[in-house]
Amino acid sequence: MLPSTTVNSLAQGNGALSSRDAARHTAGAKRYKYLRRLFRFRQMDFEFAAWQMLYLFTSPQRVYRNFHYRKQTKDQWARDDPAFLVLLSIWLCVSTIGFGFVLDMGFFETIKLLLWVVFIDCVGVGLLISTLMWFISNKYLVKRQSRDYDVEWGYAFDVHLNAFYPLLIILHFIQLFFINHVILTDTFIGYLVGNTLWLVAVGYYIYVTFLGYSALPFLKNTVILLYPFAPLILLYGLSLALGWNFTRALCSFYKYRVR
Repeated sequence: MLPSTTVNSLAQGNGALSSRDAARHTAGAKRYKYLRRLFRFRQMDFEFAAWQMLYLFTSPQRVYRNFHYRKQTKDQWARDDPAFLVLLSIWLCVSTIGFGFVLDMGFFETIKLLLWVVFIDCVGVGLLISTLMWFISNKYLVKRQSRDYDVEWGYAFDVHLNAFYPLLIILHFIQLFFINHVILTDTFIGYLVGNTLWLVAVGYYIYVTFLGYSALPFLKNTVILLYPFAPLILLYGLSLALGWNFTRALCSFYKYRVR
């Protein structure tokens, strides 16, 4: 059985934690440890983070099995090593620069786009989604007999990062090779290819998010996290019927941002 996320479950002997042990397991202490390691690259396991990125495409369930192992060994679900976040940031910077190049943006326009994508699209939206999912999962998805357990906010943020990475690679890297010569052409093939990439990217985000929360044994009814697939497929079909091009809209939005 996995250990509880509460401090009480860590008690041994007479059932009480020492003040030092209790402080070590507080959310603040974990956050401080994580942020401190963010500037110590030699302490980061980049090889393991790269392995996780690979398996998020090929077998995301294996990534979440590692979260189980961390819970059993370190009594926390969330990552304690920021290497994944650092590698994701590098991918984000490189792919955004590529986007600026494909859209024929100047140097300063590309820098402005990079700042927007990093701090608004990734960090800002990520904080919003993570907080919303953290609240919903703790409020409505925790099993009645498991009320002593809770979803860590850091874990909710990790789930978002896991789901965001495939979306980033599909829309900000793979799509770049098709934008000018296929997707932005005023043809059915153009918006078919572009919108299909969006369908796969957003669908992957939904699926990896579902896997993240369904991996927690104290949550119930996590299948509802797959329900957005229905409106997503409906929107995809509607976009093809009406000739909407999501990538063209994204490119126009990016250009508008950097004016």
